[in-house]
Amino acid sequence: MITDLSTKRLMLRKMQLSDSDSLFQIWSNPEVTRFMSIDRFTDEKQAKEMILLFDELSKGDTAIRYSIIELESNKIIGSCGYNILDFENAKTEIGYEINKHYWGKGYAPEAITCLIKHAFNDLKLNRIEAKVEPENINSIKVLRKLNFLFEGTMRKVERSKGRFIDLNLYSLLATD
Repeated sequence: MITDLSTKRLMLRKMQLSDSDSLFQIWSNPEVTRFMSIDRFTDEKQAKEMILLFDELSKGDTAIRYSIIELESNKIIGSCGYNILDFENAKTEIGYEINKHYWGKGYAPEAITCLIKHAFNDLKLNRIEAKVEPENINSIKVLRKLNFLFEGTMRKVERSKGRFIDLNLYSLLATD
C-alpha cells in the first residue's frame, strides 16, 4: 500500500531512519513545533524514535508518514502524511510540517494536494480531516486554499504541552 508520491517539485517518500538528521533539524525548531503536539526535539535520538513509531503504524496500515523531499536540491524539507487511516469508515486525518526556511513557497499546499489525490484516487477514501489550533493561521490558510470546509471548533479536546487546547476541524470529501 505504501508508495512514493511525487509532484512537479516534490517527492513524498516513506520516512526512513536515514532521514533522522534532516527531520531532527525541522522538529527541533520551536517555530515549526509550536502547533504540533510534541515539544521541540533536543536530541536526534528523538527523531529516530519518531520514525520508528511511524514505521510501526504503517505496518498495521493505521498511518503513513512521508518525508517531503525537494527534487531540485534533494533535501528533506518537511514531512506529511495520514495520521490516522480508518478504512472501515473510508476516512483519514492528515498532518504536515515544513522546515521554516521553506515557508511561503507553496510546498505545503503542493504536498497536501498530492496526499489528497492519493487518498481519494488510490486509497478510495471518502473523507479527509485536518485538526488545527485556531491560532495556526498559516495552516488554516493552506486548508482554505485547498477547499477544506471548516466544520467547527472542538473545545479543549486534546492535551498538548501540558494544557488542553481547542482544535478547529476541517474536512474535504471525495465529492467536493
